[in-house]
This record gives sequence, structure tokens and C-alpha cells, in this order.
Amino acid sequence: MPTIALVDTGFLLALLDRDDRWHGACSDSFRHAWLPLLTSEAVLTELFHLVADNSRETRAAWEFVQSGALTLGAIGDDDLPALNELMARYADRPMDFADATLVHMARRESISVVLTIDHNDFETYRIGSKKRFTILPERSSITREY
Repeated sequence: MPTIALVDTGFLLALLDRDDRWHGACSDSFRHAWLPLLTSEAVLTELFHLVADNSRETRAAWEFVQSGALTLGAIGDDDLPALNELMARYADRPMDFADATLVHMARRESISVVLTIDHNDFETYRIGSKKRFTILPERSSITREY
């Protein structure tokens, strides 16, 4: 089955942390997502770096990663020039490496849906030169009570 959505670090953190203000909105989006979600090793590196000080969160992250809900998109040597170009294009943000991998995979795999809480950046990024991302959960969903 083809993957139809990318997933970013902040979304994963909020999904795993019941105390995160985005948890409810991310849980709703995850329940309605087609699995597996596509992500990159760079996103997982950020995730495990951010939970490294908490053994419970690290275990939860591992359980989620091994659940089959995610699949890793390959980033190889041939992809590095495109990642460099993306990071240069969005240097005013600045775009980090993990975001560059997701934007690159979106173009390469023809995916326009991203699960993220990083609305400011992903509203700016374009797939190719013009296509916008569909961002879930929507920014307005954070105002709902959970």
C-alpha cells in the first residue's frame, strides 16, 4: 500500500506525550491517517535525541517506531545535492536537515500531506516550486479542548 503522508518530529513527540498541548489534535489526526507514515532517519534522530533524558519516553518512542506505523524513506548520496539546495533556498527560516529530508521525499514520492505541528515552516515550504503541503492537524484544532 502506498504511503500518503509524511510525519515530522514535533508530531511524533506530541503524539507520545499526553501532556503536550498538541496531543489530542495529533491523536485525532493519527487515528484517521493511512499507515504506514513516511519519515526519515533524520526525523528519528531528532525524536530520540529529544527523548533521550527520559527512559519512559524513549521506550514509548521505540514501541511506536517498531509498531509498523512508520516506514523510513531512503536518503542516499544522490539526494544530498537536493537537500543542500532546499536548505539554501529556505536559509531565512532556516530549514533544518530533517525538514529538508521530508520536503525532498514529498517531491520524490508525490506526497503532499504532512503530519506536523510546525505550521510556520511547512506553510512556507513548497513541494517542487509551487505546490503547498496539506498540514495535519490543522492549526485551529489546538484551540479545541481535549
